[in-house]
Amino acid sequence: MTATYEVRGHIAVITLSNPPVNGLGFATRKAAAAAIGQAESDAQVQAVVITGAGKAFSGGADIKEFGSPLAMAAPNLLDLIGVVEACSKPVVAAIHSVCMGGGLELALGCHYRVVAPGTKVALPEVKLGLLPGAGGTQRLPRALGVEPALNMIVSGEPVNAELLAQVPGQKLFDRVASGDLMEEALALAAEVAQVRPLPRVRDLKARHANPEAYFQFARNMVGGMSKNFPAPLRCLEAVAAAVSKPFDEGIKAEREGFAALMMTPESKALRHAFFAERAASKIADVPESTPTRTIAKVAVIGAGTMGGGISMNFLNAGIPVTILETKQEALDRGVATIKKNYEAQVKKGKLKEDKYQQRMALLSTTLSYAEIGDADLVIEAVFEEIGVKESVFKQLDAVMKPGAILASNTSTLDVNKIASFTQRPQDVVGMHFFSPANVMKLLEVVRGAHTAKDVLATVMALAKKIRKTAVVSGVCDGFIGNRMIEQYSRQAGFLLDEGCSPAQVDRAAEKFGFAMGPFRMGDLAGNDIGWAIRKRRYQEKPNLRYSKSADLLCELGRYGQKTGAGWYDYAPGKRDALPSAVVAEMLDKHRAALGITPRQISDEEIVHRLVYALVNEAAHLLEEGIAQRASDVDMVYLTGYGFPLWRGGPMCYADTVGLFNVVQTMQRFAKNPLDDAEFWQPAPLLARLVAEGKSFS
Repeated sequence: MTATYEVRGHIAVITLSNPPVNGLGFATRKAAAAAIGQAESDAQVQAVVITGAGKAFSGGADIKEFGSPLAMAAPNLLDLIGVVEACSKPVVAAIHSVCMGGGLELALGCHYRVVAPGTKVALPEVKLGLLPGAGGTQRLPRALGVEPALNMIVSGEPVNAELLAQVPGQKLFDRVASGDLMEEALALAAEVAQVRPLPRVRDLKARHANPEAYFQFARNMVGGMSKNFPAPLRCLEAVAAAVSKPFDEGIKAEREGFAALMMTPESKALRHAFFAERAASKIADVPESTPTRTIAKVAVIGAGTMGGGISMNFLNAGIPVTILETKQEALDRGVATIKKNYEAQVKKGKLKEDKYQQRMALLSTTLSYAEIGDADLVIEAVFEEIGVKESVFKQLDAVMKPGAILASNTSTLDVNKIASFTQRPQDVVGMHFFSPANVMKLLEVVRGAHTAKDVLATVMALAKKIRKTAVVSGVCDGFIGNRMIEQYSRQAGFLLDEGCSPAQVDRAAEKFGFAMGPFRMGDLAGNDIGWAIRKRRYQEKPNLRYSKSADLLCELGRYGQKTGAGWYDYAPGKRDALPSAVVAEMLDKHRAALGITPRQISDEEIVHRLVYALVNEAAHLLEEGIAQRASDVDMVYLTGYGFPLWRGGPMCYADTVGLFNVVQTMQRFAKNPLDDAEFWQPAPLLARLVAEGKSFS
C-alpha cells in the first residue's frame, strides 16, 4: 500500500508511503482518497491527520508518471485535494522534512497544518517550465500573503518552514512543532475535533494594498529576468488571478496556464533536462547495488588552476585533501589562490568565516609522493602531455595503497594508455573536471577498458557528494564534450574563411542562447590550447580540413585574455571583448591568399552549422558507444559548455526541429565547396532515425 490507515483513539492517521519522497502517483492518490472516505464513514473517528512516511511529507508528483496518462487519472491531484477539503471532519497535515509541489498543494487543502522545524517548503514547478497546477497559485497567496507567495512560486526555491511561519498574518502553518510532530498534530486534531465550520484556505482573501501597481512592477522585474522562459510570467498572472477573481475562476485560470505551458518547447526542454540529469547517473551494466569504496581522503597532483579548483570541491564536502607539487613556490601560489577564492565568498556573504576556516583546516600540502600513499583517491591535474602523465602515474602506482582509485583529469588523452602505465588498470578512471573546477557542474567520468565497476560506482556516488553532474564517457580523443566541440570549432573557422567576423559568429551563437560564442570562448580558454590539439591532429589526420585562421592568430602570439589579445583586443585588467583591427586585417589577407570572395552569411546559417555539427558528431559517439544515451550528450552541453537550458541541449533541440529537417539542412551544407562535404554526411544513427521516422529521445 502506498498510503496506510490507522485509528489512534478518535483520530485517523493517514500515512503517505511511496518512497523515496512519497510522490503523489495514481496508487497513492487513490489510497489516500479511499482512506479519507474510510475516516468519513467511521463513527468513532472525529478528526484526521495526514503525514508522510520516511524522509518527506511529500515531494509532489511522482516523476515516474510525469507526462503519462496516469498523472491525470482519477482521482487526479485536484480530485484528492477536493476530497480532503470537503471532508466533514477536520484534517490536519503533519508536515516534515520535504513539502514541495503537489505535496504543499495537498497540505494547503487540509484544514490545519503543523510543521516540523527545518522542513523545506517549495512550489518548484517553474523549474520545469510549468506553474503549480493543483491550486498552488490560488491557495498559497491566500495562506501566506501575495508577495511572499509570488516570490516562492516564481523562483521555485525551497524556504525553511520557520521563516514562513514568521511572515506577518500568515495562515500557512497553525503551529511549528516544538517536540514530537505526530504528538502535536494529534493534539491539535483532538483540540479542533468539534470546530465547525471547518476553515478552508480557499475561503480566505488574497489581498494586496495596491495590486495594480504591484503586479505591474512585478511583471517588469520578472519579465526582465526570465526573457527566454515563459513560465515565470504565467505564474505571476495566475497569482494575480488569485487577487482579482473568485477562487473557482482563479483555479480555471491556473489550469489554462498549466495546460498552455505544458505544450511549450521551453517546458519540454526543462523536463527533458530534469530526467536527463537523473538518467545520467545510471550505468547500464553497473547495478545500483554495486558496493562502493570508501573515500575518506583525497590527494590532488598539481596546484595550478585546475588542481586548486578540484581540491575545493572536496574541501567543500568536508573531505580532507593533500595537494602535491614539485616546488614549494607552486604550492604556495596554489594555496593562496584557494584562500583568495574562499575569501571572496566570505566577503560576498556566501560563506561564513567559520566554514572557511574549517575548509582550510582540511587542506594539507606536500612535495613528496610518499606522503600521499594512504589517500583513497588521487586525481592528477598536470600538463596535458602523455609523457608527463606517464611519469606521474608510474610514481602513483609505486606509492598508492592497494584499492586506491587513480584518476586523471585529462581532457583529451587516452585513458587506456594512461592506465597501462600502472600495474592496476582496474583502478584507473578519467575524472574530467571543467574550468573553473570549483564552479562548473559537469564531471565527465571516463571509463577505461579495464576500469572496475566498483570504481565507477564510487566515482558516480562521489560526484553527487561534491555536487557535480556526472556523465559517463567511453575512451576516445576528446571524450564526449571536446570531441564534439572540435567540430563546432572547425565550422566556426570555416565561417571566418567565408566572410564572417568573429563578432558576427559570436553574436549569432549568443542570440541563440549560448553563454559565449566560439571566439570569445577561445579567448577565455586560451587559443594556444586549441593550437596544440590541432598540431597533433595534423599529424594524426593529415586529410582532415581546418581553417588556418586560428593558427595564424596564434602565430601572432594572440592567445586570448591571458595575453591581452586574441580574436578580440582586451584592455588591461578588463574582460570586455573589443573588435580588433589586427584580426580583421589578418582575415582579409587570409581570404585573399585562398582566393575567397567574402559572402553575407545569415545568423540562421551560422547557428545551424555550429549546432548541427555538434548533433552529427554526437550521433557518431552514440553509434560507437562512447556516450550511453542522447540525453547524456545534452547534459554535457547544458552543464559544461553553456548550451541554452531552455533548448534542452543539442540533441533535444534537434528533436524539436525534427531530424528530417536537420538532415535536409546538412545536405545543403555538404554542397558548399568551402565546407567539409564528408563531415556533413549524416552519421549512420542519424540517417537510420530519419528513415524510421524516429527521434533521439
